[in-house]
Amino acid sequence: MSSRRVLVVEDERTIAEAVAARLRVEGFTVDVVGDGPAAVAAARRIRPDVVVLDVMLPGFDGLEVCRRIQAERPVPVIMLTARDDETDLLVGLAVGADDYLTKPFSLRELAARVHALLRRMDKLAQAGDAPTIVTGDLEINRRERRVRRAGTEVHLTPTEFDLLVHLAARPRAVLPRERLLAEVWGWADASGTRTVDSHVKSLRRKLGADVIRTVHGVGYSLDLPVPAPEVLS
Repeated sequence: MSSRRVLVVEDERTIAEAVAARLRVEGFTVDVVGDGPAAVAAARRIRPDVVVLDVMLPGFDGLEVCRRIQAERPVPVIMLTARDDETDLLVGLAVGADDYLTKPFSLRELAARVHALLRRMDKLAQAGDAPTIVTGDLEINRRERRVRRAGTEVHLTPTEFDLLVHLAARPRAVLPRERLLAEVWGWADASGTRTVDSHVKSLRRKLGADVIRTVHGVGYSLDLPVPAPEVLS
């Protein structure tokens, strides 16, 4: 893990120093900046493997930072938000965040999220010959990590893409939130089921409300009107 680089963007010095110290203990190389413009410049210069990004920043906010860095280069982003507001969380996912934590948060939990995100990215990078999944008018190119609905390309964050692939590989099967957390996010506990809900809402907003069906009290399924996905070699 020592070769992995994390950019921490946080204007509260105490929090920034604590986060950086914990991530360095975990073996990461850590860079810290405290405002929006510096974050965009640093992401361009050092090309981090993960960005830990506060929403409230001087210069311009974390949402704008996320928007700008994702436009230049896809990179996993964990957002830190002071408010447990679903609208804020959905906006964060919409501009390219993969995960979020609400302040106050556990440094141990943050480190676990960074590790899980990188493990997932490594696993996907090894799946270079993965087939394309076609389900109805939804086409998921796993090799290029591209998604099209009715011929129109749709930009998804890495986590949204992984969640969609996981559901599409099991069409019509209802997958519990706890299972999705374990298999997509790599989380050992079920304390983050709201994370699944937020990502499903983001996928529906981008791909259409009919893509994912909610089975109340159970979980979610990809339920487009076809019997099974067609796999192209």
